[in-house]
Amino acid sequence: MALPVVVIVGRPNVGKSSLLNALARQRISIVDARAGITRDRVSAIVEHDERYFEVVDTGGVGIVDDDQLDTHVEEQIRYAIAQADATVFLVDVQDGLTPLDRTVADLLRRLEKPVILAVNKVDDERHEPEAHQFARLGYGEPLCISATHGRGRRALLERLIELLGPSAEAAPGEPVMKLAIVGKRNAGKSTLVNTLAGEPRMIVSEKPGTTRDAVDVEFEKDGRKFIAIDTAGVRKKRQMQDIDFYSYTRALRSIRRADAVMHLIDATVAVSEVDLKLARAVLDEYKPVVLVVNKWDLVGDRADAPAYRDYLTQVMPAVDYAPIICMTATTGRNVAAAVDVALGLHKQARTRVTTGRLNAVLQTILAARGPSPKRGTRPVKVLYATQVAATPPTIVFFCNDPRLVSTNYRRFMENRLHELLPYREVPIRLLFRPRSQDRAQAT
Repeated sequence: MALPVVVIVGRPNVGKSSLLNALARQRISIVDARAGITRDRVSAIVEHDERYFEVVDTGGVGIVDDDQLDTHVEEQIRYAIAQADATVFLVDVQDGLTPLDRTVADLLRRLEKPVILAVNKVDDERHEPEAHQFARLGYGEPLCISATHGRGRRALLERLIELLGPSAEAAPGEPVMKLAIVGKRNAGKSTLVNTLAGEPRMIVSEKPGTTRDAVDVEFEKDGRKFIAIDTAGVRKKRQMQDIDFYSYTRALRSIRRADAVMHLIDATVAVSEVDLKLARAVLDEYKPVVLVVNKWDLVGDRADAPAYRDYLTQVMPAVDYAPIICMTATTGRNVAAAVDVALGLHKQARTRVTTGRLNAVLQTILAARGPSPKRGTRPVKVLYATQVAATPPTIVFFCNDPRLVSTNYRRFMENRLHELLPYREVPIRLLFRPRSQDRAQAT
């Protein structure tokens, strides 16, 4: 059973993103003093007294967008309202009642959805008398809140629970996999998310940098629930502005909380510094990753998949173990296959091997090549190994002196473990530790 949906609607800069963050008790939407930062629908699951519902943040009604995306933003707002079970109509006590507030009121009235009128930025009791003017909008006596300070949060939640009734009682089911979709600007991430969701969930434009927030979008495949996390396109660090920096940090956070990552690469241009930076970010988090070459339909006569795979292996050697899928997000070609590959990687990353098997593999590796000692140091002896965790697979090697294990030998062991263990296409975390008696002797 789908969770009931509450959408937050209002003109630009009344505090919609702050309210979403306050209700969810997380920093989900980007909050900025400038109007028009939110464009797509950004959502979060909210729990109150063991009742659950989804809250959706939207762009501002009447937005004037710097990139001429006004129409796209308005379409997302209307789509969100049409799907909502209830609406929070947010206004700003400090600006007073404006003509644009009346426009929003008329829009909501035509859709005939349950509405709670909330007056934001009522930071203390002195502002409460000014809030009564908004009753003229025709939605009854307003609820006074301060999203920034948490004032009125519980009262608003209780009103929403009352409106939603029994539909808010069920807890949300866990997804099979959370899939972060990352890539440089204009690689086709939002198009892919819309294809997965089967609806225009994200704004798609030829203008780069359309998406700013990291947006969780639920989709189903083969009767199972997945979460796709659309992230903002990353640009070169020297070209980043403050909004780009906020978006980039959210993209990194999305990688951390994902089970697997799709790294979208634009087939029509060369692999860039940004692609390498993202690959390093994914690798640093030890996340399973699929290298998805998007816009394959636009390559034309140059569409030689084996040659392109060789090219990616050459220019992105740090993730040479990752599977590569050539895809066209606009038509859906190979989209399902890419999800299946990501799911397979997630399964690989959760695999555990027995200590006996692991040590048999260790002996095979040592027989082929043992660690070379540095000049003037004692020989390195790798004694035994054990897997201490999954997701990512984490293997501890006990040896006489971990400081003597070179970076090159670590890389050699990683490559051999990829070949000999069921982790052929996922990153492995290797840890080297001294035996307890060696540690005691060293001290």
